Amino acid sequence: MGNNAAAFDGILEQDAVKLLLSAALREGPAHAYLFHGPAGVGKRAAARAFAGALLGDAPRVERGTHPDLYVLEPLGDQIRIGDIHSLRHDLHLRPFETDRRVYIVHGADSMNPDAADALLKSLEEPPSYATVVLVADRAALLPDTIRSRCQLVPFRRLSRAGVARWLAEGSGGLSDVDAQLLARAAGGTLERARRLLEPAAAKARLELLAVVRASYRDPTFAAPAAVKTVLGVASERAEDARAEARETADESLTTREAEQRERRAARGAERAYLIEAVETIATWCRDLVVAGSGAPQAVINADQATELAEDAAIVSPEGAGAALEAALETRRRFELQLQAGLAFDALFVSLRRAMAPVETAQLG
Repeated sequence: MGNNAAAFDGILEQDAVKLLLSAALREGPAHAYLFHGPAGVGKRAAARAFAGALLGDAPRVERGTHPDLYVLEPLGDQIRIGDIHSLRHDLHLRPFETDRRVYIVHGADSMNPDAADALLKSLEEPPSYATVVLVADRAALLPDTIRSRCQLVPFRRLSRAGVARWLAEGSGGLSDVDAQLLARAAGGTLERARRLLEPAAAKARLELLAVVRASYRDPTFAAPAAVKTVLGVASERAEDARAEARETADESLTTREAEQRERRAARGAERAYLIEAVETIATWCRDLVVAGSGAPQAVINADQATELAEDAAIVSPEGAGAALEAALETRRRFELQLQAGLAFDALFVSLRRAMAPVETAQLG
């Protein structure tokens, strides 16, 4: 890969991505790229590294201060047409310092239809000096017309060993054993690994797993109380995001704009946690299938190995499989913006129905 490879030294694994982008640096970039794949596997870092190499000033790109770099971040649950109009206006400005401008759109899959249509017009006839990098967790949510105008750059889930090394090297004192356990729970993403290092997030995960276990073990389990636990954590995440948006708000914003910004940030953080919670529930159900099938060494929630062994003795693999499918279906339906309280209530009822011993399920 020559000297271009050095631009991506900070990216964990993703060798195919590094080869593709290094070739683009050698031969000249396309006008638009779509970095797509699971959250937390290095897409954002790769976009910054690519922009830094294209503009020839990685430190200023990393700080976000290069005048020929434009970064669009979704604030909340959507990118709206006004955000894209601002980008399109900037797109017609000539480069200030270099011979190109780079546009990074994070969360491109959160564009609403009007925003996607507006962006498409820019991708159809881009200025010769512009390179647009769309970053998306779910490329399938983008219109075919946008995907077809981008060079696709697929990112893969990280290896468990790679995440464990990253945790051990960067966490300041985490033991190799604990790093391995967290890496399993992280499911191949640095984003989740980073969050699990936070005491509040680690505590919330254990509380959620306790609620899931109660759904099929506790004869007095009540779904509304379980939903309240999940929504309570989501509300805390929302308030934290609201406070951060308030602290980092541009002084030029009007009161109305600042309040709107805070609301969008809160909704985005709340939704992100609700999806994280569903995925955590799905990993638990998956682990019960694995443990019940005689492969406990393959579980994701390895720090809960004792609890999984206990539960696999009373939950059939078929029941756990049905519960897993219910969790995955809930995750899919979140794309339809379903009401969170009703979704989790139905999910906890499904878990109880699928996995509780007969006498316990009849009490629910």
